[in-house]
Amino acid sequence: MRLDRRSFVLTGTLGLGAFAVPGFAQTGNAGALRGFTHAVASGEPAADSMLLWTRYVPASGDAATIRVELSETPDFARIAGGEAQTTGPWRDWTVKITVDGLKPATRYHYRFIAPDGSLSPVGQTRTLPQGPAKRFRAAVFSCSNIAFGYFNAYAHAAARGDFDLAIHLGDYFYEYDAGHYPEPKDAIAARVPEPAGELLALADYRLRYASYRADPDLQRLHQLMPMIVQWDDHESANDSWEGGAENHQPAKGDWNARRAAAIQAYREWMPVSDEPWKAYDIGTLATLFRTESRLLARTKQPDIRGLILSADPKAALAKFRDGAWRDPAATMLGTTQESWLAHAMARSVKDGARWQVACFGTIMGETRLPAEAASWLNANAPARSKLYLTAGIMAGAAGLPFNVDNWGGYPLARARFLSAAQRAGANLVVLSGDSHNGWAYDLAQDGRPAGVEFAGPGVTSPGIESGVSADPALVAATLVRGNPELKWCDTARRGYMALTITPASVSNDWVMVDTIKTASTAASTVHSASVAHGRGVMV
Repeated sequence: MRLDRRSFVLTGTLGLGAFAVPGFAQTGNAGALRGFTHAVASGEPAADSMLLWTRYVPASGDAATIRVELSETPDFARIAGGEAQTTGPWRDWTVKITVDGLKPATRYHYRFIAPDGSLSPVGQTRTLPQGPAKRFRAAVFSCSNIAFGYFNAYAHAAARGDFDLAIHLGDYFYEYDAGHYPEPKDAIAARVPEPAGELLALADYRLRYASYRADPDLQRLHQLMPMIVQWDDHESANDSWEGGAENHQPAKGDWNARRAAAIQAYREWMPVSDEPWKAYDIGTLATLFRTESRLLARTKQPDIRGLILSADPKAALAKFRDGAWRDPAATMLGTTQESWLAHAMARSVKDGARWQVACFGTIMGETRLPAEAASWLNANAPARSKLYLTAGIMAGAAGLPFNVDNWGGYPLARARFLSAAQRAGANLVVLSGDSHNGWAYDLAQDGRPAGVEFAGPGVTSPGIESGVSADPALVAATLVRGNPELKWCDTARRGYMALTITPASVSNDWVMVDTIKTASTAASTVHSASVAHGRGVMV
């Protein structure tokens, strides 16, 4: 029972497809799982190194020393490098090994070797280029709630074979108890993850990772390409910030203990280093910045819903708009990370990188809900969706953004970041997730272009369409018309973004899957946008 709670997933909860996953076919008793239980993954790419991940449980359930080896050929005829690590129950038997001395822009095959000589599945990864590079492609994901549907976006991207890298912008999993989000009527019963309860302790977070990582499409994606990952809120708790979260009440225990458990499990189960933020040089083509905007320094979000429930909501919103909303102490990143990012962008420009690509969990572009949105309301929408939309409409009437959990709630922090990009002369591209819908923005600061933002749809998590009954085309057109920075949006479909970087331009395709209710790789590109070097706005 201890192993069930600490480390494993009951294969029956994932349906028959789980039995095709290596390590899951032998038994329905999760506590009996041994060997390489969750295939392989890679991350933290550099021109000469890569972090490699697996999980191995020996028959004894004790510690084990695991080796990894890499080769440029699938037959491993010539070993190009390798290292070893000892793992055990203190780290949930996960293994993370960084191998140095690799060649730039090179595809490697890798495998792990257990003490008994057994081998893990073989993975493929690719180092970053060094010096001039002509083209680099990345698949960009966010918001993957397994109970809402199948990870067809992962399957489609993995099957393409033309990506150098995957990027996950957060909400890799969701922390809710069964029946909460999604509600039972919206959930696919065969894909409800373990544990059944809300994640509070380290054992809970570990088990949820084990459950998600048993998905064959997610495993395949990790197995075929390196992934740069960062968390958003649901890797810990909804609308989390430094001192708490929307769904963390005192009865659930100490927030700091829950936050620490979430961070520990994340660092165990994900192919990521313990550095909270990091820069990745894609040769002289671009510098990509992984950031942290939730658990380490973010100040508490404003309470817009509380304002609209006050005796005089119009006056309360006006007072907030003219006062607390503009508090210079409000921060998403904290002063230390803000300073690092400003200096890192300037260094990237000075070193000759053509593009500066900043990854954030939440949207930066200004977005307000117009009064017309009142006619979109779906009478059958969940109460939380109705309240969210109503609050957004009232906020828009007061000149406020509809979402204050993203950069809209921290306008001076946004201004500091965009001003730093302008001072550095950056060719800025912002990538963001969180909203579950697709968006394209021209970002401006002090009346001047500051960069562009490509925001991605959820892999499975529902968006604006789940709470409204209006035609999605009407919703999108109304939003674009009412928001000067917004140039395009899709409020109805799930999928991912396909980003292409060249010296002359950065282009982005929004790839939407046909369905998430059944397993399928059918998908299509519904919109494309690009920005030319030196322009700062989309064409």
